[in-house]
Amino acid sequence: MRFAINTVSLSLFRFTSLSARLWVFGQMGAARLSLARIPEIGFWKLCGSGTGEGFTPRPNTAVWAILATWPDPETARRLIGSASVFGRWRSHAAESWTILLEPTSSRGRWSGKNPFHPGGVANDGGPIVALTRATMRASTFLRFWRRVPDISQVIGEDPNVIFKIGIGEVPLLHQVTFSIWPDAVSMAQFARGDGPHGRAIRAVRAENWFAEELYARFRIIDDWGSWDGRRPLAARAAA
Repeated sequence: MRFAINTVSLSLFRFTSLSARLWVFGQMGAARLSLARIPEIGFWKLCGSGTGEGFTPRPNTAVWAILATWPDPETARRLIGSASVFGRWRSHAAESWTILLEPTSSRGRWSGKNPFHPGGVANDGGPIVALTRATMRASTFLRFWRRVPDISQVIGEDPNVIFKIGIGEVPLLHQVTFSIWPDAVSMAQFARGDGPHGRAIRAVRAENWFAEELYARFRIIDDWGSWDGRRPLAARAAA
């Protein structure tokens, strides 16, 4: 079955040795050429990550990501499995995990475009994936990053969050947050409540922190691989 909308993949890779970390750092230039040559790939980004819960300005040189869009899940599975760039990254990584997603809502811009195209299908009641991406204004990014440690601690302690990571294309100025929640209610309570995240969102609106922003929600299609030695969605699959 082919979907009339794009499929989104996020592939995370963990590089443990010094040689592997130096190799993937070099891939931030070399992999761009390889990704651009993959047939049927759409929008794509190479991203680093932050330390701790991932939502910090200090880079984590062990964890890197490839985000991409595809015409349908079958094409995504086939090319992520067969394209040489993904194979090289897997061969150098100590572990990797890929999740396939279907957009259910998306608004805003990422590098001047909205790369996610919802097909009008609502979430089926399963877990909700939230992705936010922002380009900080140079005049306000220090205020943003001062709030991040409190947000990172709260999301790390939240018993409802199934998975979370912070990634980005450029340290400090570009930030992507990716999180998986059991339902819309728990996600909304974290995002809009009176905690550090809710207060930061209100400050974003009041003080115009971002030069560009995008907010998207997805349903999960598939996943494979492992992260921290396990499948992050194993509890969901067993339920």
